[in-house]
Amino acid sequence: MQGFPGPLPDLAQLQSTMVAIERACSLIQMHMNPAEAEKIINPLRQSSMPYQTCRFILENSEVPNARFQAAGAIGDAAIREWGMLTNENRKSLILFCLHYVMEHASAADAYVQLKVSAVAAQLVKRGWFDFIEAEKIGILIEVKQAILGFQGSDMQSAGISFLESLVSEFSPGTSTGMGLPKDYHEQCHSSMELNYLKEFYCWAKSAALNVADKIVSCYANISEEKVCSRALRFMFQVLNWNFKSSPSALDNSSSKSNSGSFGIRPDMGLLKKFERSLLEPGPLWHDALLSSGHMLWLLNFYAIVRQKHSSDMLWFDSPLAVSARQLIVQLCSLTGTIFPSDDGEMHIKHLTQILSAVIEWVEPPNIISGALRSGRSESEMIDGFHALLSMATLTSTMLFDNLLRSLRPFGTIHLLATLTCEVVQTYVIKNDDEQTWSSEALDIMLEIWTVILGRSGNDMKISAEGISSASNLFSTIVESHLKAAAESAFEDDSEADYFHVSVSRRDETLYAYALIARAAVETTVPFLTRLFSERFALLSQNNERMDPTQTLEELYWLLLITGHVLTDSGEGETVLVPEAIQDGFSGVTEELQHPVIVLSWSIISFAKQSLDPKMRNAYFSPRLMEAVIWFLARWVDTYLMPIDAAKGQLGISGHDEGLQQHPQSSKKVLLSFAGQHSQGETILDTIIRISMTTLTSYPGENELQALTCWKLLVVLVRRRHVCIHLVALESWRDLARAFANERTLFSLNARLQRSLAETLVCAASSFKDLETSNQYVRDLMGPMTAYLVDISSRNDLKAVAQQADAIYMVSCLLERLRGASRATQPRTQKSIFEMGCAVMNSLLTLLELYKNQGEVAFLSAKETSILVNFCLQLLRIYSSHNIGKISLSLSTSLQSEAQTEKYKDLRALLQLLTNICSKDLVDFSSFSNDAESTDIAEVIYVGLHIVTPLISLELLKYPKLSCDYFALISHLLEVYPEKVAQLNKEAFDHIVRTLDFGVCHQDVDIVDKCLRAVNALASYHYKEKIAGKEGLGAKALSSEESNGEFQQSILSYFLRLLIQLLLYQDFRMELAGSAADALFPLVLCEQDLYQRLVQEILEKQSNPAIKTRLASAFYALTSTNQLSSSLDRNNRFRFRKNLQVFLIEVSGFMRII
Repeated sequence: MQGFPGPLPDLAQLQSTMVAIERACSLIQMHMNPAEAEKIINPLRQSSMPYQTCRFILENSEVPNARFQAAGAIGDAAIREWGMLTNENRKSLILFCLHYVMEHASAADAYVQLKVSAVAAQLVKRGWFDFIEAEKIGILIEVKQAILGFQGSDMQSAGISFLESLVSEFSPGTSTGMGLPKDYHEQCHSSMELNYLKEFYCWAKSAALNVADKIVSCYANISEEKVCSRALRFMFQVLNWNFKSSPSALDNSSSKSNSGSFGIRPDMGLLKKFERSLLEPGPLWHDALLSSGHMLWLLNFYAIVRQKHSSDMLWFDSPLAVSARQLIVQLCSLTGTIFPSDDGEMHIKHLTQILSAVIEWVEPPNIISGALRSGRSESEMIDGFHALLSMATLTSTMLFDNLLRSLRPFGTIHLLATLTCEVVQTYVIKNDDEQTWSSEALDIMLEIWTVILGRSGNDMKISAEGISSASNLFSTIVESHLKAAAESAFEDDSEADYFHVSVSRRDETLYAYALIARAAVETTVPFLTRLFSERFALLSQNNERMDPTQTLEELYWLLLITGHVLTDSGEGETVLVPEAIQDGFSGVTEELQHPVIVLSWSIISFAKQSLDPKMRNAYFSPRLMEAVIWFLARWVDTYLMPIDAAKGQLGISGHDEGLQQHPQSSKKVLLSFAGQHSQGETILDTIIRISMTTLTSYPGENELQALTCWKLLVVLVRRRHVCIHLVALESWRDLARAFANERTLFSLNARLQRSLAETLVCAASSFKDLETSNQYVRDLMGPMTAYLVDISSRNDLKAVAQQADAIYMVSCLLERLRGASRATQPRTQKSIFEMGCAVMNSLLTLLELYKNQGEVAFLSAKETSILVNFCLQLLRIYSSHNIGKISLSLSTSLQSEAQTEKYKDLRALLQLLTNICSKDLVDFSSFSNDAESTDIAEVIYVGLHIVTPLISLELLKYPKLSCDYFALISHLLEVYPEKVAQLNKEAFDHIVRTLDFGVCHQDVDIVDKCLRAVNALASYHYKEKIAGKEGLGAKALSSEESNGEFQQSILSYFLRLLIQLLLYQDFRMELAGSAADALFPLVLCEQDLYQRLVQEILEKQSNPAIKTRLASAFYALTSTNQLSSSLDRNNRFRFRKNLQVFLIEVSGFMRII
């Protein structure tokens, strides 16, 4: 090629170098002498002007890896020597790479062509400002001709592939550094956007159009379908470009004013949650995207091909289908000055056109959901939801609702409500592990509702039909969740909590539900009132005739959703009554008829029942009380003596001016019913007494008491006008007296002691008189300072101070002092300082005394023996009555009461063994009686013999039982592997079979536990053998069965299983660490077998390129990173890194997800 740089060596030298490079690549492939291979390849990479040699290798070598190395060497050398090359040299290198890619477009070793294409793209960018415009066109014209199909479909694909590399190289986020300043990359980005990006898009569009008719007519071959899918994928890549030169980014004020009044919102920012952004390419793209009929062609093309493949469930995830949908969804987010100033008419037409196609992806919802349950991919439905989200983001609520009215007799919000109903009903079926799509779908749907209902002013206006749809949707949501809550009521483990207080995902979901409820507040609040009142009435009428568990679970969930509907979280802000609640119920002027007030009183009356010891013991579990306290904290912050009412103002907004003429308006009634001069003090007194109950009647319930101290009580002292009433109440004085003089509240943990002291001292600022405030603090903290002074002055201090009660009391009092000092304010500074002065010397004395103090809780040998012997007897009795009696054959789904009870019993036994195994039962006594000592390992050994026969593979199909069982086995093997090695053959084989089942399980946590167990088993055997011991003994050896067949050892079996899992099954990358920890000791134990397995895998590969890459990856797995044959921590970490690199390397042609 004319102008190709570098001196031309003689043919013999070229041949010699090529053979050497091929030999080096073969050494790498065969795991032989990698150091020598590096010595051969590095000189080529680092040599000056290696272009002729690399060209010769690319054109003549039959080893793909050698060609790959040569392509990389051309790129490295050209970037390094760019200043030494003439313009002719540079163009020659680029054209050589392009010609090579085109000529080898149909070659099997695609990774070599991709590498050459990437090198060409790098060189084009490096010379972007060195070449004149004619030279750029001369380079790109050949790419255009290939893409337009003049030279066949394979070359079309190659041309599009080059454009993908080029656009990726010009995008700052995916560009190669090349040692150039940031400004250079930004200038290239701007130049590409202004001069070539649209042209490239049009080339790809033409390529897709050229083959579309054949695809529609079913005459297209595989390569033509590949061209179409690649073209659409590249078009999507272009539209994901970060457009910076768009005039809309510079001046879009007129566009906003013209379109905003018609519902288009061109100023919306990024769709951050789902990593999508608005598309604003500017008016230069109008002809390419809008006026050319491009959108209509794309929608029709996808609809026709979709119809032809409607019976093929796999087609929806095909490259063609995915690429087309991604492009359609991206075009949904088109906005800005690409649309003319026509009052939003063209933009609305564009969105309606897309909606007419997208609606077929999601409607009718029940049919779509049924198809998904039958095995169809959810990808199309999810893409449809993303399209709706983009439309909702770009439009006002009213316009979004109206988009569908030209296509259906109802609005878009009605469709959205119908879709959300179906998704919610699927989502709440927790036992359906296959329907994982519902969680993603619900996230998107609730985000749409948050977008359209979270606005203010005119953008939030909603039609009567929309309000009715929101009301019906909220009813479905509540009823579905109540049903799920009731069904989960009898699940007795900690993981059965349907909704757990203070979970962020729950709060996000319930916030979106609350927005839906507020859109139809005049029907949804009475609906909640009815549901709550019915369940409250059921408890009141119960009289021990029925089990209230399900009702209480429903009440728990109702408290959570009602708290979100009536209040906002108010984190970091002044909490106000939600605007929708204030503006609703305009016709209600009587307090007893206002639905929000009626609902609030219902819940307060329910909470008040917890003050009755009988009711509290019967119904108010710690978990239910958590929901009560959580609700009261939010409600108090919003409705109790609200700020507007306290100031005598209603905060009336402009659109509520009519309400000013009605003194007894709905808003005034709502804001004043719990005010300072109404029933506020009564409610405040009730809440203080409920708080006192949670602190004294639920010992050890840290979460409940933390909510009380950190949420509810803090809210009560936050506002001074509330504190004024607070400190005057007898219930508050009772709380303060109990804190100061009684031992009841010492059951709280240290952090809660500190918080409670801070809250109580904060209330002192509300007294009008300065001296009264200080006296309040003295009365509160005086007994504590006196105790500290007294104990530090005792003659027998050293003896007394070491008593457990004294240590605990001193710890609590010190935490209280910390809390009080944190609440220091100008009004109470004097009394706090006096408190500090009083205990200064005492603190120094205690500091010296407790300088080495630590606390350890333990059982004595006798106590341990009693506990363990009881557990053993329990296991033996249960086993004697239940061996062989737990079987799925007796009941199809463990639904009968007897079978369910046995299932729960078995889970309890597994948890008992796990707890014994995981707790450190240590004797700290100075002497030990051998007769009283207990071998915990022996207990576990006996327990395992008893329990394992009860576990069948059928029972392990039940998630919670399976989780408990594998948690026990993994922990047992990690802590007591020697006891497992001593099990009889039947018990040991049973454990191995269950581990085999677990390693192939769908649940990631169970697979992780099983991999940990295999790791422990193999590690134990390897370490024992290194130490000259037996290890697993005969269990680790191959044996001959009675039928004459050869049975492999368990270690060799798991080695084969893990390699099979890593290479040929859907292995999940989050398990890479656990898999590495299990695989490493297996390889060390079975090194000969590992080498044979690798050789078998390589011999099965018919593709030389894949074979080479796989051989290199296997070599690097066990030979790099200074890996040794030790199982120490550092070596395990090195193997983890090696396996991570291995999985990334082979992920392109193996089944790793």
